[in-house]
Amino acid sequence: MPELPWIFTRIDLRALVDILSVTLIFYWLLWVIQGTRAAQLVRGLVIFVILVVGAANLFHLQALNWLLSQALPALIVAIPVVFQPELRRALERLGHTGAWLRAPLGSHEPQTEETIEEITKAVAQLARLHYGALIVIERETGLQDYADRGIPLDAALTQQLLVNIFFPNSPLHDGAVIIRGNRILAAGCVLPLSENLTDPQLGTRHRAGVGITEESDAIAIIVSEESGQISLAVNGRLYRNIDIERLRRALRALLHVEGTGRRRLSTLLASSASGTDAPDAKRRREPTGATTREDTPASPSRMG
Repeated sequence: MPELPWIFTRIDLRALVDILSVTLIFYWLLWVIQGTRAAQLVRGLVIFVILVVGAANLFHLQALNWLLSQALPALIVAIPVVFQPELRRALERLGHTGAWLRAPLGSHEPQTEETIEEITKAVAQLARLHYGALIVIERETGLQDYADRGIPLDAALTQQLLVNIFFPNSPLHDGAVIIRGNRILAAGCVLPLSENLTDPQLGTRHRAGVGITEESDAIAIIVSEESGQISLAVNGRLYRNIDIERLRRALRALLHVEGTGRRRLSTLLASSASGTDAPDAKRRREPTGATTREDTPASPSRMG
């Protein structure tokens, strides 16, 4: 390896910064697509390119080499189109870094602790009564667009109001509630559906809860109507079968309540992410809606 000493002589501080910058960019992109369908797409694309380019160079296939050289500009245009959701989420996360530069937040709102208590008490009652529910907590990314699609409330957040909203057959129960600070911004909201959930036990409500966390940094709490089990969706990931105490700890950490530290969410929720909802004994036909009851197996053509 006579070239190695020569290579090391060419490395200076500028080269190290250059290499580190490229490494961090690729690491960030891989971190963004981790756990999404884009990871499989990238893996398949890399394997395809290696096989085709390798075959073209190994067997000196001139026509295939020409086709690859002509397809490269089209590939550069196609990549942002294919990975549009992941790129959008990556840029949104990059925009959230502005919050890191602010003064440490002991509490996002003076009433954050009270808000968490009202939410957890309401979720506990909803789970005990087997009322299906989808509660979305706004953080840095504004959810006004989704709130405008629902029924505006701008009401004080209380346990009783949340339970009444999700009372079966009430006008507002068949949708999501959006919470901003210590107020209920809107109810009956329609949310985007995630395409990354493959478990047939998870229906539209779970897909909507995960979908809003893929599009923003919001927190979604889902209560199963049939089983009464509680799930938490954050950053496009679903943590299932969590109890009230774990939910309270997770909300305190995610909302930066003073004294919670910065432990990993998976540690706070322990083994919740590996849980599964119990199969429903009876499947009931649900009304159409983007955030309807989640216990019927969801499919792109069936919204409820």
